[in-house]
Amino acid sequence: MDGSFQIVAAEAQSVADAAFRAEVDAFLDTALTDELRAAGRATTGLKSSFEACAAWRAILFERGWLAPSWPVAYGGAGWSTEQRLYFENASAARDAPILQSSGIRTIGPLIIAEGTQAQKDRYLPAILSGAHEWCQGFSEPQAGSDLSALSLRAEREGEHFILTGSKLWTSFANYATHMFLLARCDPGSAGGHGLVFLLVEMDRPGIEVRPIRFIDGACETNEVFFNGVRTPAVDRIGDVGEGWKAAKRLMEIARSNNTTTGLLRRAMRAAQQGAAEAGCVDGEMQMRLADMVRRIDAFEALEAHVSAGGIDIGPAPATSALKLLATELHQAITEVAIDVAPQSAFAQEKYFATRAATIYSGTSEVHRNILARAIGCP
Repeated sequence: MDGSFQIVAAEAQSVADAAFRAEVDAFLDTALTDELRAAGRATTGLKSSFEACAAWRAILFERGWLAPSWPVAYGGAGWSTEQRLYFENASAARDAPILQSSGIRTIGPLIIAEGTQAQKDRYLPAILSGAHEWCQGFSEPQAGSDLSALSLRAEREGEHFILTGSKLWTSFANYATHMFLLARCDPGSAGGHGLVFLLVEMDRPGIEVRPIRFIDGACETNEVFFNGVRTPAVDRIGDVGEGWKAAKRLMEIARSNNTTTGLLRRAMRAAQQGAAEAGCVDGEMQMRLADMVRRIDAFEALEAHVSAGGIDIGPAPATSALKLLATELHQAITEVAIDVAPQSAFAQEKYFATRAATIYSGTSEVHRNILARAIGCP
């Protein structure tokens, strides 16, 4: 009886999986225009062009698939890990635009997990609709990987905090409507103590955004200055003085989806295409390309395993492992791509774009230390 039930259940799941994959394939084949695919293929940085992202985001929002991992109760798709990975890989295979939304991927899940009901009601629908676009205010001139060294001041004045200081390397702050940030609310504190995690509107008086122009002319990152900015104390996650706890939870979320399997497969396809166009790939290069494919398959299995809670080292070190392996693998793929097609402008841009991957969201050295402590190394 039990064996028969398990067989029937497995068969039903197989039918459901096949139906889901067919639905995803049919949707992508219909919804992705030639223009959207071209924008996806041309992407070398963190996300596709603003216009392509806006168009693709609207299509996914209408379908209800913009937030694959969010619960259905909050407007998400509520997909399993297997479904999410299939959608990511199918989207990558069809050159869908790359959406790297801090609202969908990081602050939204944190608000779902740690926010008040009022914050969920206010922010989550606006994130999904695109009315709110978020950026992350963590790094400062003297606080990069050592984030707890930050010094942006948050002085309490009645029901508000007064923000004074600056943030640095803030991705896409130049068109964000909101920023989530860490600030020091206890002037006598140090390290992770005496911090507050705030949700701040970017149009508040006293905020100045100065884009940092890259060598290729792009402006993905910015300096942000706070000159006596008043922001409501109620717009925070967690208690005053306990901001480090909220930040650690957010970093776990961010590192778990920092560089996805879909992003790695996109880079791999570009490398393989470059090799095919070069037409002179020797046996050694073929072995390197095959090894990259093997490593991506292994990473996808690890990503699924971590999502299922199958790594017995705690969520923080598990997501550190994902971030470490994915970003270093992403760099390795772009290194192969430029070796096989050194004259390719795309390969060159992609190579340089991934150099910072092992720095942002914590350097590789920081993550190796986190993993070392998790397994008991001195």
